[in-house]
Amino acid sequence: MTKGEGFRPADDKPRFFGRRRGKSLRRTAQGLMETLLPRLAITAPGQGEPSLDPKTLFPRPVNQVWLEVGFGGGEHVAAQARLYPDIGIIGSEPFNNGIASLLGHLSGSDIDNVRIYPDDVRQLLPGLPEACIGRVFVLFPDPWPKKRHAERRFIGRDNLDALARVMADGAELRVASDDPVYQEWATEQLRAHADFTEAQVTSDRPTLPEDWPATRYELKCLAGRDPVFFRFIRKNRS
Repeated sequence: MTKGEGFRPADDKPRFFGRRRGKSLRRTAQGLMETLLPRLAITAPGQGEPSLDPKTLFPRPVNQVWLEVGFGGGEHVAAQARLYPDIGIIGSEPFNNGIASLLGHLSGSDIDNVRIYPDDVRQLLPGLPEACIGRVFVLFPDPWPKKRHAERRFIGRDNLDALARVMADGAELRVASDDPVYQEWATEQLRAHADFTEAQVTSDRPTLPEDWPATRYELKCLAGRDPVFFRFIRKNRS
């Protein structure tokens, strides 16, 4: 990727439809937002700036860099970071309360392999070099179940194109949803994309890899609708 290639002009940011703020943060959480977040936050390159090498974001060498899109409460990011201390993990989340929750999981721990992009991941992806991400997680995204909102769903052609560009050959994309409309939509979108091949689509959680811990949201939704889990692999470019 050459300097400046693929970057959007500053006035061409994707339109964001979700929430950025919820209930007021407690004093401890607000303190983490003011003290810990600046140490862990990353920024996307601007127009004309070189792409961002994600391996350089961490205080020590990492074998790969993984990306979680919309990490919610952050428990999955923290769990993966503990399971794989030699992997660098970038969590992207525009919702302040979710960011504060992840900071709570990290504060006081020895986890040093997490970095946070506190905004819409679609602004970060164009600034990453090709084939730099070893795994991507999109777990229980906003389903936008109404037909007129379908273009807002994250799993769609444009975002899959962007993910395919930054994912390394053989990298795994993990997606989960408990919404029937989104499950059908994601199945259609993922199977139709030429850069991905299906590894597993299942509602049978015990068949998932052992390194797929449940999120807080998943544990809540198990009392109602059954989640479907998707594993797709980035095809080789050659």
